[in-house]
Amino acid sequence: MLLTQSSLFCPPINFSLQKRLSLFPNNHRNENNNRLKTSVLYNGYSYFTSPCHPLELELPNHLQADDDEPNYDDSNNAGLGIITFYEGKNIFITGATGLLGKVLVEKILRSTPVGKLYLLIKAKDKEDACERLTHELINSDLFEYLRKKHGESYEAFLKEKLIPIVGNMCEPNLGMDSDSADVVRKDVDIIIQSAASTTLNERYDVLMDANMNAPQRLMRFAKTCKNLKLFAHISTAYVNGRREGVILEEPLNMGDIRRKQEKDDTNSSTLPRLDIADEINMAFKSCTSASTDYDVTKNLKRLGQERATFFGWYNAYHLTKAMGEMVLDEIRGDVPVVIIRPTVIESSYKQPFPGWIQGNRVTLLFSTMNARMFDPVITSYGKGQLPAFLGNPEVTMDIIPVDMVANTTIAAMAKDGNLHNPQMNVYHVASSDVNPLRYSDFFEYLYEHFNSNPLVESQSVSRIKYFDKFDDFSRYTREEVSRRAGLGTIGNDKEMIRKIGNRCKAKVAYAEQLCKMYEFIGFFNARFHTSNTLKLMKEMSKEEMIEFEIDAKSIDWKEYFQDVHIPGLKKHIFNGART
Repeated sequence: MLLTQSSLFCPPINFSLQKRLSLFPNNHRNENNNRLKTSVLYNGYSYFTSPCHPLELELPNHLQADDDEPNYDDSNNAGLGIITFYEGKNIFITGATGLLGKVLVEKILRSTPVGKLYLLIKAKDKEDACERLTHELINSDLFEYLRKKHGESYEAFLKEKLIPIVGNMCEPNLGMDSDSADVVRKDVDIIIQSAASTTLNERYDVLMDANMNAPQRLMRFAKTCKNLKLFAHISTAYVNGRREGVILEEPLNMGDIRRKQEKDDTNSSTLPRLDIADEINMAFKSCTSASTDYDVTKNLKRLGQERATFFGWYNAYHLTKAMGEMVLDEIRGDVPVVIIRPTVIESSYKQPFPGWIQGNRVTLLFSTMNARMFDPVITSYGKGQLPAFLGNPEVTMDIIPVDMVANTTIAAMAKDGNLHNPQMNVYHVASSDVNPLRYSDFFEYLYEHFNSNPLVESQSVSRIKYFDKFDDFSRYTREEVSRRAGLGTIGNDKEMIRKIGNRCKAKVAYAEQLCKMYEFIGFFNARFHTSNTLKLMKEMSKEEMIEFEIDAKSIDWKEYFQDVHIPGLKKHIFNGART
């Protein structure tokens, strides 16, 4: 197989050192300290064997005063002025066919007098883009409310509002032709960057291109837009890496520290350094050292995990999303930026109706692990294939419904879009700060639901067991899967023993992969402070609070999982059928 640098990265880019460094113009660097090579501290964290104990989490004194419920001002009838802000505004959106992107598009159309929504769609031509728009958005059951509201004029309304733009975030000029680029450049007031590669175990080069290179391409394009008022970037709360305690809503600087300093690391010059150019070069070398496509993929997946662990992130997805934020702050100049950092996104809480979720059944159950969803764990447990969990039952998990993420994004853009100084503001969209949910309660809700409403015909589930060491988890899972399969009661039928044994091995391997990938939240001993989101709520009018609900404290978790989310999975992923 012929391996070339350009063929292994999307898009075909000359990744010479000069080109890589040219992503960051000199006028955006600190002259006294090259911010591309800022120290990153090292921490010897034992990934599988460290027991986890809940922390007593305390806020800094200056943040404790406003940590209670929002104190609404009934006299503030105007609120944030969300409706007024979006009136006639034209918005350019990437990632509009994804889970959050679709909900954003639907909510903006349903609740604001927006102008046009230009949607960047990966397609071979205009006709193909229109087909994707029709199939993935216009015909989606998510748009049921709009369909009923507009009746016979529904398709005409959407085709007037939704403008498909053929493009690709992984190509120069975002893959747009010059005419389309000129139209967007002239018309747009707001840009929403929602596109990302969210697969936790994806190749390192793919993740860097999608989550770091693509946002910087979009920002460079944004800086050429004549009427741009705001750039919104959908990130993840887990860009904060292996931090503990209370995590504040703060921007990331290039090379931000994510590992605790070891006692032996007294000389800062010996500490590991995060250099994006070096990371790209390392990924390229990993490609050229392999002889087959399989080896290339395996090497790059392993490299991504190694680099993430080394620098203090849980996986390469989180590391590359952090790189993306760093690059945006480095090159944005005077462009106002809103960073939205949701935790684990799940189905809608209320809007446009409870329980809507998008996903591929095969992806959820067997293939890749998506960073924005916990559903592979839920479905595997419901199928009786996950007898144990690698995590601390007393640790707080952090789930947030997709409609609350969309509403927070819309409200934050309305607030920050009216600011007179070009800031970068961060909004955590999380529940652990105001409505904590322990793993022990979460799995108890699943246990109750699946024993009353089995996911698999006539099959009950057992209460889950918790382990803090991977070897113990793996051993118990092998024994339990074999017991449930009746492997010890087959007798001397060698062929049957072989078949069932292979099935058991596959189930155990999947359970191991699942818990390795999601271990970062099984032992995540921190919570995300949501002061900026709480401030949004305080400034919203009562009408805005109802129409754009963002209060995670209002969620009854038992009701949400048992009556909303799991029924939503069954309806929208399993098409109402038991598996």
